[in-house]
Amino acid sequence: MGLSRREALGTAFAGGAAAMLSGTPARAAGTSGAPEACKARPAPDWKRGFDNQRIADLGDGRFLNPLLAGDHPDPAILKDGRDYYMTFSSFDSYPGLTIWHSRDLVNWQPRKAALSRNIGSVWAVSLEKHKGRYFLYIPVKATPNDIYVSWADHIDGPWSDPKSLGLHEHIDPCHAVAEDGSRWLFLSGGDRIRLSDDGLSTVGKVEHVYDPWRYPDDWDVESFSPEGPKIVRHGNWYYQITAVGGTAGPPTGHMVIVARSRSLHGPWENDPANPVVRTTDLSERWWSRGHASLVEAPDGSWWSVYHGFENGFWTLGRQALLDPIEWTADGWFRMKGGDLSQPIARPKGGAALPHGQPLSDDFRTLQLGAKWNFFQPGPDEAARARVENGALVLKATGKAPSDSSPLMLIAGDRAYQFECSIEIAPGGTAGLVLFYDDKLYCGLGFDETRFVTHQYGIERGRPANPYGRRLRMRVANKEHVIAIHLSGDEGRTWKRFDRGMEVSGYHHNVRGGFLMLRPGLYSAGAGEARFRDFRYRAL
Repeated sequence: MGLSRREALGTAFAGGAAAMLSGTPARAAGTSGAPEACKARPAPDWKRGFDNQRIADLGDGRFLNPLLAGDHPDPAILKDGRDYYMTFSSFDSYPGLTIWHSRDLVNWQPRKAALSRNIGSVWAVSLEKHKGRYFLYIPVKATPNDIYVSWADHIDGPWSDPKSLGLHEHIDPCHAVAEDGSRWLFLSGGDRIRLSDDGLSTVGKVEHVYDPWRYPDDWDVESFSPEGPKIVRHGNWYYQITAVGGTAGPPTGHMVIVARSRSLHGPWENDPANPVVRTTDLSERWWSRGHASLVEAPDGSWWSVYHGFENGFWTLGRQALLDPIEWTADGWFRMKGGDLSQPIARPKGGAALPHGQPLSDDFRTLQLGAKWNFFQPGPDEAARARVENGALVLKATGKAPSDSSPLMLIAGDRAYQFECSIEIAPGGTAGLVLFYDDKLYCGLGFDETRFVTHQYGIERGRPANPYGRRLRMRVANKEHVIAIHLSGDEGRTWKRFDRGMEVSGYHHNVRGGFLMLRPGLYSAGAGEARFRDFRYRAL
């Protein structure tokens, strides 16, 4: 399969950037004179699953990254017997911290969300099991910042109400057990603090135990930002795996470094081969790779899970990637997947679960947490939504997507469309959106007399609405080019709405926030809106 339009643009950008750095003219990507490093290798197309969504498992003993498409940042993975569980930073989306389940490391299914109460923007968590009990250590950006702990006796919960640990100066905790049985939280910046025996409170003060390896000054990075420590014990060594270089910014910034110690109490020595993962060329398929964990597969092989941005698709957020590793004779490990643009032989063993889930929804049940999430919900936000006679009934609040807490889902495809039949009450406004955050979104809404066009995070044109209080709406996102169609006869005939959009800049490096551009629906104004027959399809 050849390069897509977006990949071609990304490759051309890579050539231009290299030329600007070197001071030599850039040749067009794909010409005979183009530098070899700027020729991104085509990859086979992805296999397709529910709703034609791309999936990693190629079905022939190989897989092709991303492991989980769309925004699945800061993966926290737990091996629990023959089961694997994983969760990701959920930021301002609630219910949050959806737990994913796998038996083979390649195919994953969502289960339930572990966090329902809005405690702030949830960053990189630690998911652990200790003496038969599951723990989540949850850092949040709030006022003040904090790290919480929640526990459960079953992975599906119920999870306890999050309890503050009073750690206001750190992020990215990682639970670890020392050789003497003591429990610790390793933190950003090379610090740690001891935990009580039950893991629900801290003991003593934060201490600095590790000075992370530092990259050369002439590398293009966002910032030093040592974060995301992950601790794993293998053989006679503890390994501390850390991200440095900044999470976003230059594609060559985010990277993975490693240190090891015979004791969890140190001293820690840095790997002389650091960094063990880093994007080095802008033509690579995966950018800003970091926040790595190690895990053993069912066949005894070892793998690393981390995240990265897809070349040209910052809008999809940081996607989960799977990289094979090998242990070296001198006791270090090396990543073997290269730039992850090509298929990789998958780990053997383990029963494969059907991967992912349908994003289309007939609204017979309300799948909050596993599929749908509110943005920055209030304490009683979930009470706004119910299902009734095959419809999602969503009580109106606010005046626009910016203050109505849209209901959204994660779509990991580079081109897709979604559509829904919508009926509003008198005085109501509702519609479909592509939503980054409350300051940056686009889409279309309508009341009973006029449309409202959402673009750049503001409400713009208000042309007349000939459909009244009921219509069917379709939004297509074709590699960042947006088209909207409308139907008054339940999709038998369609008319294109006279406003197109381009959204390649709706992402973190423009707006901040570490989020992704997500399909969603909203209900504002007065009364309730009814959404029926939501259909998603990757293109």
